[in-house]
Amino acid sequence: MALPTQQRGQWGSSLGFILAASGSAVGLGNIWRFPYITGENGGGAFVLIYLLCVVLIGIPLLFNEIAMGRLTGKNPIGAFQNLKPKSAWVITGLLCILACFFVMSYYSVIAGWTIGYIYTTLFNIETDFHTFIATPEYVIPLLAIFIVLTILIVVGGVEKGIERWSKVLMPVLLFLILVVIVRSVTLDGAMEGIKYYLIPDFGKINGKVVLAALGQAFFSMSVGWGLMITYGSYLPKTQNIVSAGVWIAFADTSVALLGGLMIFPAVFALGLSPAQGPTLTFEVLPKVFEAMPFGNIVGALFFLLLMIAALTSSISMLEVPVSYFVDEHKTKRKYAAWIVGGLAFVFGLPSALSQGCSETLTKMSFLGKTSFLDIMDHIWGTSVITIICLLLSLFAGWAIDTKKIVFELNIGAPVFGKPLFGKITLSHIWVFFIKVICPLVIGLVLLNLFGIF
Repeated sequence: MALPTQQRGQWGSSLGFILAASGSAVGLGNIWRFPYITGENGGGAFVLIYLLCVVLIGIPLLFNEIAMGRLTGKNPIGAFQNLKPKSAWVITGLLCILACFFVMSYYSVIAGWTIGYIYTTLFNIETDFHTFIATPEYVIPLLAIFIVLTILIVVGGVEKGIERWSKVLMPVLLFLILVVIVRSVTLDGAMEGIKYYLIPDFGKINGKVVLAALGQAFFSMSVGWGLMITYGSYLPKTQNIVSAGVWIAFADTSVALLGGLMIFPAVFALGLSPAQGPTLTFEVLPKVFEAMPFGNIVGALFFLLLMIAALTSSISMLEVPVSYFVDEHKTKRKYAAWIVGGLAFVFGLPSALSQGCSETLTKMSFLGKTSFLDIMDHIWGTSVITIICLLLSLFAGWAIDTKKIVFELNIGAPVFGKPLFGKITLSHIWVFFIKVICPLVIGLVLLNLFGIF
């Protein structure tokens, strides 16, 4: 039986949950990864397919995870044990916890770079990106600083830590995004970037673009991590999962779209290529800021924005393993947060040193990826997450009585059970997607990841 939610912590309000869950989804995936993936895949054509993926795949999976969490009142491992006792399905919950832990270890390395760039940009310190990330005296302390910030918030608990800080950080994040957008779209020549970004060229839509859009939707919306199972477990029965899920998806997608609106107008205004890849943010944008009046201030604000976005995601990644130890082993939250966070720092060191600090870690190759950090991202941030998405949809659709999840979604959301046309309801549509569409599409993504296409 699930523990009473009050013993585990509980969201103080629906807004608090939506902001915290949106913060979990909104991160470097929206503001750093989304623009460069868009640039590599045809601009507006990619954006259109991405939006379809969010609506048709992302939202059904999001509903599923939140409902599983509230139904059981448990962390990912506890949720699977509760719904399917003594079965191998518990391995899926374990994968969720491991994915959060290992992604946090290297994600915090990249987040640490943003802290360094706040300082160098504000004080106009000329910085070569490749030299910066290859200097252990920079990257290791920055990794430690970011992880300590994450731990301090999680130690505060659900309402007084995560929810309180989410209510501050998310509005600040939105404000900073709007500041950078205003400056970007008012540059001479910015309109070409806006056209590239918002007007789709249908001739650029192909299998590669579709699969890239699906992968970005998984990464950006935080489905498949167990994050939403954990956050859903703190949600009172009085809250409407359906409307909250839609708001979370809307907030996450909006920030991603705004992220592109910050970058592409400025990139085109300066005659730069949108297909710069992962270095787009750290190599190209400082040049953009140099060309702006008060560019050092705008640039520092931008990297502060990136750091905040990373922080709202990292606190949820840490919360998932912490909630496991609090639930299953009765560990005090403070001790669990410091122990897991400390281990994440240790496991993050190879990623921090793999960008030029250590030749061995930088040049190691596996599955077509080079560098320890890239290999970790391919395994945990892409492949394992996609496998978890597949397992979650199969579990809810076929391994248990799907009516349990439907009933949980109906609580506080009567519209979910009302007929839309004939006798077809939203719940019928959701069941069809979670049983058929999601497994089929995610299966295609996995086949692509393993080189079948």
